[in-house]
Amino acid sequence: MWNGRGRIGEDQVVELAETFRLMSDPTRLRIILSCLDSAVSVGDMADRLGLSGSLVSHHLRLLRAARLLQAERRGRQVFYVVGDAHVRSMLTDMSDHVTEELEGEAEGEAEAAEPARETGPT
Repeated sequence: MWNGRGRIGEDQVVELAETFRLMSDPTRLRIILSCLDSAVSVGDMADRLGLSGSLVSHHLRLLRAARLLQAERRGRQVFYVVGDAHVRSMLTDMSDHVTEELEGEAEGEAEAAEPARETGPT
């Protein structure tokens, strides 16, 4: 199987599928996106997302194991960030893609709602 730069082995295909499976959970994706631009503590993340700290910690453990997030200890707190440029770029591109689709749909709906104007001679 080709990945654009060469062959990717079956083990890497399985790892890639597992990575996408982890990101397919909306809660985990929200956690990853909250760490996209800067490091965030578990408590701040839980508050921002309206989740319990224990639930956030459970998801963070899985995301760290998959190398989607990196942890950095600062005193007594641990901060999480998307440290890999490939992951950050892919999520940013996909977020932009979804936003473009939504903007396009909104523009299409607005155009459809406008009354038709006659353009004949006056």
